[in-house]
Amino acid sequence: MDPEQAVEMVDENTICVAAILGSTLNGEFEDVKRINDLLEEKNKETGWETAIHVDAASGGFIAPFLYPELEWDFRLPWVKSINVSGHKYGLVYPGIGWCVWRTKEDLPDDLVFHINYLGTDQPTFTLNFSKGSSQVIAQYYQLIRHGFEGHKNIMENCQENAMVIKEGLEKTGRFNIVSKDQGVPLVAFSLKDHTRHDEFEVSDMLRRFGWIVPAYTMPADAQHVTVLRVVIREEFSRTLAERLVLDIDTVMNQLDALPSNDVMVVLCSLSCLCRQR
Repeated sequence: MDPEQAVEMVDENTICVAAILGSTLNGEFEDVKRINDLLEEKNKETGWETAIHVDAASGGFIAPFLYPELEWDFRLPWVKSINVSGHKYGLVYPGIGWCVWRTKEDLPDDLVFHINYLGTDQPTFTLNFSKGSSQVIAQYYQLIRHGFEGHKNIMENCQENAMVIKEGLEKTGRFNIVSKDQGVPLVAFSLKDHTRHDEFEVSDMLRRFGWIVPAYTMPADAQHVTVLRVVIREEFSRTLAERLVLDIDTVMNQLDALPSNDVMVVLCSLSCLCRQR
């Protein structure tokens, strides 16, 4: 998201500007501070109070440990709410996530439900249904077990392994790196040369080596770009990172030995003509 364009679109009906700290597509952190500064100016000019919500589903457990100097949270005055997913980089299995507000006043009363069938008034702003507490317990355990330094060590290890993959792919000379160094520990990359094969074929061939590396097109205005993405988690070791680079190089050599896409199109066309005759 371009901060200038986003704030330019803000009007009197805008509820908030939602910034993403860790894009699903390339792991990028959007510039929350720049959005905050622009909103500060616009709110002063208009008298509005347009706030920021930060979708830190992935980045909320990364930025505090890898980039403590990065201002994206409640240090910025117009950031009013933040959501985080524990099942991404909180090291817990799926089913845990939360949203926090700067102050109680920033959570509108209209969003709060009050129930009393358990004997006392219990305000809640989530969907009201019964659910096990295992994920909450697991998250609490991980926070206590690792502490700040433990989480920092894990995130630093993830980032270092991402750099191993990035540098290994760059050495092959075959790929453009689409992701940035600052962001979610992942590597998004695309082929430099599409004359013979594309990213979807690379993804398909990697499955034969036991790797599931998704290939996908980027969103509107960049849909002509196709990328492959490798997300680095705690259990992804340095050995696996080095092995993945070797397997990608092997796949590329195998693809080079196959007919190119253009040749296959010509062969298919000739085959169709022969059948018609």
